[in-house]
Amino acid sequence: MSETVKNKGGRPAVNATPVTVRIPPELLRALDRARERDAEDLTRPEAVRRALADWLRERDYLKE
Repeated sequence: MSETVKNKGGRPAVNATPVTVRIPPELLRALDRARERDAEDLTRPEAVRRALADWLRERDYLKE
């Protein structure tokens, strides 16, 4: 009897580490307002990644 691995679907793994973070309601509302103004199709995770990257670049922890 052969065993098969069922594909769970969803997005395939990429070269990144998942980070779980709790965001207070006021920050989440501000994030959503920024997403609406800047780009309607921008997801919350992508908005957080961009904000973090901008913050790190401003402090010279991340190079272009």
